[in-house]
Amino acid sequence: MQIVKIDSTPFNGQRPGTSGLRRKVKIFQQPHYLENFVQSIFDTQQPLIGGTLVVGGDGRYYNREATQTILRMAAANGVARAIVGQGGLLSTPALSHLIRKHQAQGGIVLSASHNPGGPNEDFGIKFNTANGGPAAETVTEAIYQRTTEISDYKTLDNIETDLDHIGTSRLSGMQIEIIDPVTDYAALMQTLFDFDCIRRLLRSNHFSMRFDAMHAITGVYATHILEEVLGAPAGTVINRRPLPDFGGGHPDPNLVHAHELVSMTQGHNGVDFAAASDGDGDRNMILGQNFFVTPSDSLAIIVANAHLIPGYQKQKIDGVARSMPTSQAVDRVAGKLGIDCFETPTGWKFFGNLLDAGRITFCGEESFGTGSNHVREKDGLWAVLFWLNLLAVKQQSVATIVQDHWREFGRNYYTRHDYEAVDKTAATQLMQHLRNRLEALPGAQIEGHTIEYADDFAYADPVDNSCSQHQGIRIGFTDGSRIIYRLSGTGTQGATLRVYLEAYEAAPEKQQQATASVMAPFVSIARKLAQIAQKTGRDRPTVIT
Repeated sequence: MQIVKIDSTPFNGQRPGTSGLRRKVKIFQQPHYLENFVQSIFDTQQPLIGGTLVVGGDGRYYNREATQTILRMAAANGVARAIVGQGGLLSTPALSHLIRKHQAQGGIVLSASHNPGGPNEDFGIKFNTANGGPAAETVTEAIYQRTTEISDYKTLDNIETDLDHIGTSRLSGMQIEIIDPVTDYAALMQTLFDFDCIRRLLRSNHFSMRFDAMHAITGVYATHILEEVLGAPAGTVINRRPLPDFGGGHPDPNLVHAHELVSMTQGHNGVDFAAASDGDGDRNMILGQNFFVTPSDSLAIIVANAHLIPGYQKQKIDGVARSMPTSQAVDRVAGKLGIDCFETPTGWKFFGNLLDAGRITFCGEESFGTGSNHVREKDGLWAVLFWLNLLAVKQQSVATIVQDHWREFGRNYYTRHDYEAVDKTAATQLMQHLRNRLEALPGAQIEGHTIEYADDFAYADPVDNSCSQHQGIRIGFTDGSRIIYRLSGTGTQGATLRVYLEAYEAAPEKQQQATASVMAPFVSIARKLAQIAQKTGRDRPTVIT
């Protein structure tokens, strides 16, 4: 096998976003496009040379081809060992665990997470560092800068690796280990949760559940853990088979895209518990019978009840962190427990330093991501197992657990409005319009609500003192309500404007109101403040969650 050097020229716009580089499949299929980015990883991450690399993805269209390309290039660039999920498959949290378990120097995740898949849809690639988490901004910026000047890349002659059979082989001087993608992750989960307790719940005649894998990667994980190990009835996991196009669906676990699952929870005969995960297995949605648990509430409830879960009974809760747009529900729990609560920018990489430094035990984002210090990624199936363990211990319904939590800590009403595929120029102008008004907003009254503060969120990392600017516009009101505006970095077409709205209610007698009615005044304020309709041409959001 001969190492060959291929001449290339830079492509514009290969700067990774909050979750790596995401583009349409056809862009990645251009000659040299994927190779340039991968070579830029090897050129800037020297510990990989002679080290161990973990590779896997969510199985979306182009996953196998990209895996073969990466393995050829890894061997040509001097990587000593590659650990690869069978079939090129690994959930993102499982890949994070493997990096940590094998003390690898990094990993390459092939996924566009919750974005749709297929030949005309999205693909993505992300580099995770030796701690198992998404690369910090200093690393992604170095990779990007290299893409702007790259002139060639190294690879092997067009040779294919057998991805489908577990075992060890060699590719040039590199050892390749094809492993079962589920085994190590399932073993980790058994160290955290009381599987016997969950097993009794799942086998009870008085409990029913469904897990929607959305034809994505967690189908193989959930089927093994929930049905084969824990004994849930056959058919508990629906849409279990991973497909390159996710069955034509949108692998985003929210009330809109997981409508089939939502319908199973409704009515007198609805299932007691339902959950879903996304394309690469790092997000989750939690439902009870006729009840939706917001991701912000889920994080707060997990922290408040961690003492009931075996894997967390033995360790002190060091602290908690949430992304800035996530509701302040967990702040109230942290205050009562007397632990630190950090507010970070959106992007799981910002939790990595806090986790590695032992400053936090749990973390979460409003975008259906929840996790702990067991890995360095958000973990959808972990959150589902946490809830199952909690239900098994408390012997209460999902709704009762959440409502009891509200009575103790108050309720943070919360909703998010997404305006997808907005013209980028228009979206940028909208954000600049808000920035220009920030200084004048404090003290202003709008529709009976007084603005207490208005800023462009900046984050100073307490571990390495790095600073991240322009992370979203915060508008805070004197009654504790908030409106957040932010442009998302996870889309591949146009810009996605996200508007987050939050209102706090301490009185239990007012905690059963419909979210839409409580948030209606703030929706009106948010649209007026940002002039959304005038600047984007949109009179309504694409998705409301």
